[in-house]
Amino acid sequence: MAATRPTTDPRLELGRAGEALAAARLEAAGLRIVDRNWRCRDGEVDLVAAGPGLLVFCEVKTRRGNGSGSPAAAVTPAKQARLRRLAAAYLAAGAVPACSVRFDVVAVTWPRGGPPAVDHLEGVL
Repeated sequence: MAATRPTTDPRLELGRAGEALAAARLEAAGLRIVDRNWRCRDGEVDLVAAGPGLLVFCEVKTRRGNGSGSPAAAVTPAKQARLRRLAAAYLAAGAVPACSVRFDVVAVTWPRGGPPAVDHLEGVL
């Protein structure tokens, strides 16, 4: 009998766990999560959060370590431009009251067997 493959991808599970930690960090900062994994034909925004007069578009990067650089370093100029385009699409797609817009990165480093480190970088894009 052939061995069966696991139905879940460990990288996807790590990413989901990192997004959950990022959402908790944003909420602890007084924001309310209004969308998770919002998609359009151009891509996906990991988290959209709101505060008084503010809408935050958040890119979440989760890594096991810094061997390939920090998680925040993975938000390249091309990814930054994509996030700005996605934010414009999000704003055009719904009835959003007039507000300020901010772009954040939440970098999660979660070593195997160790506690995660969460770094919330506000307004970095």
